[in-house]
Amino acid sequence: MRLVLASNNPSKLAELQALLSPLGIELVAQGQLGIGEAEEPHATFLENALAKARHAARHADGAAIADDSGLVVDALGGAPGVASAHFAALEHVAGDREMHRRAQDAANNALLLERLRGRADRGARFVSTLVAVRHADDPEPLVAVGRWPAEVLEAPRGTHGFGYDPLVFIAGLGRSVAELDAATKNADSHRARAARQMLALMRETWFCR
Repeated sequence: MRLVLASNNPSKLAELQALLSPLGIELVAQGQLGIGEAEEPHATFLENALAKARHAARHADGAAIADDSGLVVDALGGAPGVASAHFAALEHVAGDREMHRRAQDAANNALLLERLRGRADRGARFVSTLVAVRHADDPEPLVAVGRWPAEVLEAPRGTHGFGYDPLVFIAGLGRSVAELDAATKNADSHRARAARQMLALMRETWFCR
């Protein structure tokens, strides 16, 4: 089965492809099909994920899946939340898309540390909301939510992953997300938790095997 992924993030594509592999699902990034980014004007992960999934499905004329995810920090009232990818204002960086993403990640992390400077309450969680639709007007989208409890470090640790991974410490594993190997992350992350729910929903509702 082929699903169009409503994202052009290569790290997210690789991560979700591995997580959904038990069903033999092939993920294709929407950019490979010439599909542009959807608008994400909503205040919740669920609404944005649904909008992105319907947008990709409509332009691909087929099934699609979208992930809207981010870091929720209690001391910041839930921020960065749905604005996680663009938490810090950043002008376009010369170079390719990946160079700009790395610069945005660095700016986001710096702003997060600034906002939490001197704060004792550093509780947080990564949240992933996955939405899959069989077609753009599917009246029964599949929705799965994964939450990964964590806390925000005072300085980055580790070199793996992307986004806020170097600042997010998972107490149960004793390491930052950026210190985890791909297999460990894929087994326990917010996307892993959402993906396991999504696999069950696809088997039950879409009769995937």
